[in-house]
Amino acid sequence: MKILGIDPGLGATGYGLINSMNNNLELIDCGTIKTSPKDSLAYRLKIIFNEISKLIKLHNPSVFSIKEIFYSNNIKSSLLLGHARGTAIAAASIQDIIIYEYSARKIKQSLTGNGNAHKEQVRFMVKNLLHLTELPKSNDASDALGIALCYTLQNKLGDL
Repeated sequence: MKILGIDPGLGATGYGLINSMNNNLELIDCGTIKTSPKDSLAYRLKIIFNEISKLIKLHNPSVFSIKEIFYSNNIKSSLLLGHARGTAIAAASIQDIIIYEYSARKIKQSLTGNGNAHKEQVRFMVKNLLHLTELPKSNDASDALGIALCYTLQNKLGDL
C-alpha cells in the first residue's frame, strides 16, 4: 500500500511517499514543494495544489496522511498554514483518496514512543524504519515521511 505523507507549509510543503507491504517499509519518493513569498497567496496555493495533484497522479497512493494544524501565538502564521493544509487536503479529496490527519504529538509518539520527542529523534527513526543510508535532505521531507509512517504504525497497532 502506498501512503503519501504531507507536512503542510506555505513556504515549504514536505512530501513523503512510502510503500508498506507485509511489514516491509520502503521509500518511494520525498521532497519539498517550495513557493516564493514574493508571489501572491493564490499563486502559492495553486503551486501546492498542482504539485500534490501531480504526485497523486504519478504514484496513485491509497492513503493521504497529513499533519493537523498546530496553534501558535502568531495567528497570521496559523491562518497561512491552514490555507496550505486545506489546499493539500483538497488535492487529495478531489481524487477520492482516503485522508488521515494526525497531530504532531501523535506522529512523534508513533515513531519514537515519546510525544515530546525532538525533531532529531523523529529524523533518526524515519531513517531507521525506512532503512535509509542517509537522512532526507530537508526537515520538511523527513517530517512528511514521519507522517506517512505514522499512518502505517497506527494501523499495525490496530491490527494486533
